[in-house]
Amino acid sequence: MENQEQQKAPELGVSDLLNVRTLLDVAIKRGTFAPNELSSVGAVYDKLNTFLNAVAPQVQDQKSQESAE
Repeated sequence: MENQEQQKAPELGVSDLLNVRTLLDVAIKRGTFAPNELSSVGAVYDKLNTFLNAVAPQVQDQKSQESAE
């Protein structure tokens, strides 16, 4: 049993990505990044935000199906 737990693949879920987006929001508002870094940070943020907005309906549907069972 211990061996199975050690071999479990790392997971990264939508909730983790939502947390990353929140962290980026806070870091940007606090001025963590230098002005010359903001375009790259913004590009990553936009890409992440687009992905999260695209999967949000799927996640909501999945949660609805799980609660119905």
